[in-house]
Amino acid sequence: MGPVLTFPPGQLAYGIQLPVQSQSTLYAEPWEAAAGPAELLAVARAADRNGYAYIGCCDHVAVPRRLAGTMSTVWYDPVATLSFLAAATERVALLSHVAVVGLRHPLVTAKQYATLDHLSAGRLVLGVGAGHVREEFEALGADFHARGAVLDETLDALKTALGEEEFPAFTGDRYSFAGLGQRPRPAQRPRPPLWVGGSSPPAVRRAALRGDGWLPQGDPREALPPKIRRIHRLRESAGLADTPFTVGAIAEPLHVGRPTWDVGRRTLRGTPETLADALRPYRDMGVGQLQLRFRARAAAELVDQLALFMAEVAPRLAGA
Repeated sequence: MGPVLTFPPGQLAYGIQLPVQSQSTLYAEPWEAAAGPAELLAVARAADRNGYAYIGCCDHVAVPRRLAGTMSTVWYDPVATLSFLAAATERVALLSHVAVVGLRHPLVTAKQYATLDHLSAGRLVLGVGAGHVREEFEALGADFHARGAVLDETLDALKTALGEEEFPAFTGDRYSFAGLGQRPRPAQRPRPPLWVGGSSPPAVRRAALRGDGWLPQGDPREALPPKIRRIHRLRESAGLADTPFTVGAIAEPLHVGRPTWDVGRRTLRGTPETLADALRPYRDMGVGQLQLRFRARAAAELVDQLALFMAEVAPRLAGA
């Protein structure tokens, strides 16, 4: 039996990374700089109301000065943010995209996210990644250079720690625990899904063999098919071919309709038929969940875009 929240192959589910909560210059819109809880709530509720599969929140504890100009220092805590939004929504899943779990002991991560799953009635998807900011690891006493191996072990530990046992037991090279009880347990049985982020060969292998899903990072669409085929080969060789697994992708920026302002040359825009045609190859290559980012000049426009997409574009992508 696999985790509860799964996304069947052959059809697309849609999610969003929330605005405001992370403000890297690579994707943040100008309006987000002055926005806060009210805008976050409005967007999360719109995603929930319009049938999006998940809302996502990123994870960085601290950003060094050398990277702050590009990354910014605005990174809301995912557990706090998703818990806040869980109380304001009803059905949308809550995704950490991605939690840098190597910065924390697995029991700490399990306590936080098990509580979130419990409080949200089983809506957690725990997305994890290795991390890339050296100073962040050093400040917290975590091993930056061994972060891939640490993540491998942490994933194994989390599968136990987020399972059904009140007193989980795990023995690894870095972490060992037994006889220590944690309640509340997650609402999902046997545990919440673990999606693995990253597009390097080790990350793809980690997702295939240790994860319940894959969250590619920054791949152009033409780079996805060979990686998806590799995931399926690895899972078949490991005897996991019949276990539910969700392949994800991040689409190009979108704007439903004909914009009257500069949305950027990479942005997909136009009629619902045009956008459906542009996104259909993702479904055809085996993607199960597609993360969308809409170009918008204000939270209200983003809310409108969320509704327009699900009303006009998504139905054209449904079915065979």
